[in-house]
Amino acid sequence: MMKGLKKWRFPAMLAALALVLSGCGEEYLSALRPSGEVGQEQFNLLILTSLIMLLVILVVVVIYVAALVKFRRSRLGEDHMPDDVEGSHKLEFIWTAIPILLLLIIAIPTVYYTYKLGDVSAMEKTDDDGNPEHLVVDVTAKLYWWEFEYPEYGIVTAQELVVPTGEKVFFNLKAADVKHSFWIPAIGGKMDTNVDNLNKFYLVFDKESKDLKDGVFYGKCAELCGPSHALMDFKVKTMNRDDFDGWVAAMKETEGQMPDKDSADAGEAAFAQSCIGCHATSGVGASGAAGPNMATFGDRNRVAGYLDHDKENIVNWIQDPQKYKPGNLMPAFDSLSDEDLDAIADYLLGLKVEE
Repeated sequence: MMKGLKKWRFPAMLAALALVLSGCGEEYLSALRPSGEVGQEQFNLLILTSLIMLLVILVVVVIYVAALVKFRRSRLGEDHMPDDVEGSHKLEFIWTAIPILLLLIIAIPTVYYTYKLGDVSAMEKTDDDGNPEHLVVDVTAKLYWWEFEYPEYGIVTAQELVVPTGEKVFFNLKAADVKHSFWIPAIGGKMDTNVDNLNKFYLVFDKESKDLKDGVFYGKCAELCGPSHALMDFKVKTMNRDDFDGWVAAMKETEGQMPDKDSADAGEAAFAQSCIGCHATSGVGASGAAGPNMATFGDRNRVAGYLDHDKENIVNWIQDPQKYKPGNLMPAFDSLSDEDLDAIADYLLGLKVEE
């Protein structure tokens, strides 16, 4: 008896641990705590299928245990022969009909949500003045960072997606180098970004991010894309429509913002000399720069997507990017003096559009 209990001790501990840990997800990151319409619908489908699977497991276990108890040899004897149920139409109907019924219960909402969440026809709709009815964001995944372009407004940013709450936001997804996958766990399921074709989908952001830890939702690359795949993070700031319109206006005010190599600001001059070839400091213009747009760098939550946003990490990153994100395309600037590095870091921290 004791040996039998010991045999099941480890599986039982794993099951209990899984149950406890399932409630430990953070709101800004967990798909089990959805903060958007799409994520909630996908979560509901997950709960439905999980309950059906749990029901099947419980029924099988109950039948199994009942058979063990009722038909054990010590009770019925060595010579007992069970009733022959071979060819029973009743039993065959039951164990055929029940799985079909369960599959139908799963299939109907699955097919419904597949078509509903895949419908991006509203992306092209315009109002009477010819303006788009919905926000569209062009997302480009690169090794190992994210670019976000807002074609309606002519603005570009990187590493932090900014969107309004309470409305559909449509995304055009593509990759510049290898396959990646765009995923905001708390808002909705992932979608691949490919080099050869454009993927489209929409998300709805129900909650403003300002009250979350770090004031952002976390986004991830969900497709193995290289040695720094696990570090290819981005952040999402969600705000009401009025605040979003204010952010757009502030981004447009950065038009023409260009560092001057003859500036009295040592950081601006050093940046213009060493960095401007890959990094724009204006949020207005076309996408496609070699490096992330820096117009909102001072507003960001992280350096390189995952390091604490402080001067020390900025300096360390500039000196040796490969140490922190192996395989990224930024060269090391270890030849810059400590004074230039400190000045560039201070300049970058001052690039802000938010109050």
